[in-house]
Amino acid sequence: MTTIRAWAAPRAGAALEPFAYDPGPLGADEVEVAVESCGLCHSDLSMLDDVWRRGAYPLVPGHEAIGRIVACGSAVPQAARAVGQRVGIGWNASSCMHCAQCVAGDAHLCADGGETIVGRHGGFAERVRCQWTWATPLPEGIDAATAGPLFCAGITVFSPLVEFGVRPTDRVAVAGIGGLGHLALQFLRAWGCEVTALSSTAAKRAEARALGAHHAVDSRSREALRALYGTFDFVLVTVNVPLDWHALLKTLAPRGRLHFVGTVLEPPALPVPHLIGGQKQVSGSPMGRPATVAAMLRFCARHGIAPRVERFPMAQANAALAHLRAGRARYRVVLDADFA
Repeated sequence: MTTIRAWAAPRAGAALEPFAYDPGPLGADEVEVAVESCGLCHSDLSMLDDVWRRGAYPLVPGHEAIGRIVACGSAVPQAARAVGQRVGIGWNASSCMHCAQCVAGDAHLCADGGETIVGRHGGFAERVRCQWTWATPLPEGIDAATAGPLFCAGITVFSPLVEFGVRPTDRVAVAGIGGLGHLALQFLRAWGCEVTALSSTAAKRAEARALGAHHAVDSRSREALRALYGTFDFVLVTVNVPLDWHALLKTLAPRGRLHFVGTVLEPPALPVPHLIGGQKQVSGSPMGRPATVAAMLRFCARHGIAPRVERFPMAQANAALAHLRAGRARYRVVLDADFA
């Protein structure tokens, strides 16, 4: 195949247009995947609008791709990845494999790593490529049609449970019940935690209970938050907008952790004396290790966890983007590849 058909934005803020490109020779450590579907994420919007000043145009978005391997580079171990295998590809597309982080197993923290839609073309296309270690096989029990969002939203909220030793006995709150938060609730309930959903939207608070929350609280209510002071061992922030950080910090129990996975661009004002007095912690994390991605998929298969998705043909990608921008997605959007 000499060209790949795709949907690309010709410039920042522009609508997607049909686009074809020559991917060049397949790298020795790469696989090429025929895309069956691809999730749509707020990070795609940020890249398309160049919010992070990292866009290169034309830009093919899409970093939650599901499909089958159609070609393997010469250095791809045959026992690891094979033509015909169904895999998923998320935000990470490569890592150097020799830096201290990679050698320690933290390939997702590699300073020289590549990202699926930063400086390369993503999954709103017939085919997409990545280093073989970042193409994770789908285990039995995972619905390929809805699995795409697990490779971004899913691993983003699952990885902190592993990285920071969240225990089944912990009391955990999830701030923001959207594309990330709706999966966090399911993971935490299956993990064994006592789960509280914090949302400013009444309808989402009702839905949160069906997703696994034991409690649902209005995140904009000072009185409701005050009643939770000193309660939580872990608060997972999935939103990308400012909240009452002082109040959220007070909801932590001693040694509790306020953890960010949502990209809040405005620096949060946090009272240092309150951090010191309760020996509390504030942290953040990106995606996760390749091994953690695989573990998450097995966990999903075991517990029947899946994203709640709305589907669009990839030819209607602009309509799907408008749907997401308007805040109407419940809770993730998946595009089905429909290249004739």
